[in-house]
Amino acid sequence: MEIVFATNNQNKVYEVQLLLPKNIKILSLKDIGCTVDIPETANTLEGNAILKANYVTEHYGFDCFADDTGLLVDSLNGEPGVLSARYAGDHKNSEDNISKLLQELSTKSNRKAHFETCIALNIDHRQLLFTGIAEGEITLEKHGDNGFGYDPVFKPKGYQKTFAELPIKTKNKISHRGKAMQKLINYFKTLQR
Repeated sequence: MEIVFATNNQNKVYEVQLLLPKNIKILSLKDIGCTVDIPETANTLEGNAILKANYVTEHYGFDCFADDTGLLVDSLNGEPGVLSARYAGDHKNSEDNISKLLQELSTKSNRKAHFETCIALNIDHRQLLFTGIAEGEITLEKHGDNGFGYDPVFKPKGYQKTFAELPIKTKNKISHRGKAMQKLINYFKTLQR
């Protein structure tokens, strides 16, 4: 089975392919020749995931899933939220986003935050949604070289290391994306019975 993951982020493709059964092959947007930066104009993570999945299905005819992820920080009223990738500007630079986040939190004592991932799946002319949440807190400075995005400053609840310091197998088990993906995988398994 082949299914399109509506992303150009090869880090995400790699993480997700590790989670899926071997008989499911992920195709990226690049693999299907989609070079468009699909607009993410919704004001919710769920809305953006749906926009991306629908774009691929409507324009390319593939079954597809798309995700949108946000980091929601309690003391910043849920920011950066839906704008997580563009927090420091449309150039989507992780280093700049982290710098801005740490600056915004420099006077805050409450550093609680959570990541949320919403996946929209278009398959067999139906749409399903899967959500995963990882609770944690924002560290005072960056730690670790693994992962991407805000991983170097997000310490998941119950751990003393950031996502960027944890082995990828551990991160995949406890992360927002890992939890949402597990729900998606469980659904795929029901199709193969």
